[in-house]
Amino acid sequence: MKLTLYPYELKFRHTFTISRKSKDVQPLLVAKLEQDGEHGLGETADNAYYNMTVPRLVADIEEHRSFIENYHLTTPQQLWDDLYPRLKNNLFALCALDIAAWDLYAKLQHKKLYEVWQLDISHNPLTDYTIGIDTIPNMVKKLKDFPWPIYKIKLGTREDIAIIKALREHTNAVFRVDANCAWQVDETLNNALELKELGVEFIEQPMPASDTEGMKVIYEQSVLPVIADESCILESDVAACRGLFHGINIKLTKCGGITPALRMIKEARKYGMKVMTGSMNESTVGTSAVAHLLPLLDYVDMDGPLLLAEDTASGITMKDGRVFYADRNGTGAELW
Repeated sequence: MKLTLYPYELKFRHTFTISRKSKDVQPLLVAKLEQDGEHGLGETADNAYYNMTVPRLVADIEEHRSFIENYHLTTPQQLWDDLYPRLKNNLFALCALDIAAWDLYAKLQHKKLYEVWQLDISHNPLTDYTIGIDTIPNMVKKLKDFPWPIYKIKLGTREDIAIIKALREHTNAVFRVDANCAWQVDETLNNALELKELGVEFIEQPMPASDTEGMKVIYEQSVLPVIADESCILESDVAACRGLFHGINIKLTKCGGITPALRMIKEARKYGMKVMTGSMNESTVGTSAVAHLLPLLDYVDMDGPLLLAEDTASGITMKDGRVFYADRNGTGAELW
């Protein structure tokens, strides 16, 4: 295979703020793998919380360029297994290569990726659109400027309930909230009571990932379901979330790509848990890959291209929450 890396820094439409950070630019890395006249694209995201920068991602992949370029792809699963010992300390980097391998693999079979998996796309879940933390007037403006059937609202302020009340005055859309570890037990339980009355569907990661005892209480007593994010990064975390969360949010960038995500979905189903995939603000390259998992999901947060003022590629498109696939094989993503 031939390997090419493309670093990007893409501007957000609005400053993107969650409970622990704000940023105006999203650094990303796209990997391209070529073999037998076809190519595949994969993507991963820079993320300071996990100490992942684009220079580190590039350096770790470059360290194994010789191995990758002397490799002949048979299946993406086998490539992932062979790369994992080399990149087990950088699953973000492994993600980009794994997505590229799945895209390439599907193209070599002259199929769309969901066709490789024999999935029915006729009942796909709708994607939400994220409203980042801001002043209440600005959050209301963001919502009004972008009519959508489902919103994911970032919380973790002293005005959390006031925010949801203000937003609710302007839409009947489904609300989901994400506290990004900012709450404590009593706060979560009390907020859940009010949020349920305001039409919130579930709460994502209310507590710090380290507070498993607190999450047991919330799991047993919350009037709203709770979905794991920071508590579910790796495949081994799925079992650990059992009895603490009603569902998991799988992020391809964090877990190492599509290959482990497929295993995580299967395991979560075994435990009767809901399954969601989330965004790390990837462009259309990474988001197009997520789209092919939709038939396997209950919820999806794949609004990265909607939040960014710039993009890297054409591929899937979204309208009123619905996802439309590109009329191309693989994931459908093509760099501009």
